[in-house]
Amino acid sequence: MRPETLGHLAMFSFSILVAGSFSLGGLAAPHIDPVALNAVRFAIASLAIWITCWLTTGIKRKDLQAPWRYLLLGGVFSFYFVMMFEGLKTANPVSTSAVFTFTPIMSAVFGWLLLRQITTRSMALALGIGGIGALWVIFRADITAVLAFEIGLGERIFFWGCVAHALYTPLVRLLNRGEPALTFTFLMLSAACVLLWIYGWSEIRATDWANLPTIVYTTILYTSIFASSMTFFLLQFATMRLPSAKVMAYTYLIPSWVILWEIALGNAAPTVYVLGGVALTVMALLLLLRDETAAS
Repeated sequence: MRPETLGHLAMFSFSILVAGSFSLGGLAAPHIDPVALNAVRFAIASLAIWITCWLTTGIKRKDLQAPWRYLLLGGVFSFYFVMMFEGLKTANPVSTSAVFTFTPIMSAVFGWLLLRQITTRSMALALGIGGIGALWVIFRADITAVLAFEIGLGERIFFWGCVAHALYTPLVRLLNRGEPALTFTFLMLSAACVLLWIYGWSEIRATDWANLPTIVYTTILYTSIFASSMTFFLLQFATMRLPSAKVMAYTYLIPSWVILWEIALGNAAPTVYVLGGVALTVMALLLLLRDETAAS
């Protein structure tokens, strides 16, 4: 199987797993400080990846060179997740996931600035269509809200997290020195964990861990194993095989998966008008994939 195909399969799986963190995160966010939640989930995720590394590739001394790389990447990605759970306190999961679909556009910009990766005209068109679809969902297909440009506080908070996520993708390619994906993921996760525990120690101590609702622990476990360990590995794996903009293009699928997650969790489906915006984001993904096929 071609490396590009494997990269696409990795990002398809990534989109499904990430979608679950929006729906579960929306249920858990009101009950726990986002820094405390992410400090614990990163600790569990680091342990899971360390066990996998120990059983497979191992960690070599040369992998530990230039540890500032892992601190930088860990800081960028932990910032994204803290902003995500902070935003979910007031924003619904579907609109928050729609904000996330702006990351391909920003990733394309960062990809050019850091790696000089070129975005073709057809790719730019696809990114633009995806952006329109995202705005459609964020404003809930309400033309009055669009004209007034009324964006909720949660969406605004999460947007800055998405900027960090978009920067992370080309940074991985720039800073990776040939380390295996598992090893690189473990070291980045460990760095993020250390940073979060130092920064959020007071919030962690103040959390009444014994009396948190079950949904918080469910969310911590899901985000630790599926939306951290596995997605970080998948993102790292795909980033080394696809351009940054195409890697992040799979975020266009996330609002669709979130809608399915919301229905599965017993929440109401969005209106038909909002689904039109979701359809545009899926169209953007298909255009990006067709653009690659034509170029290959």
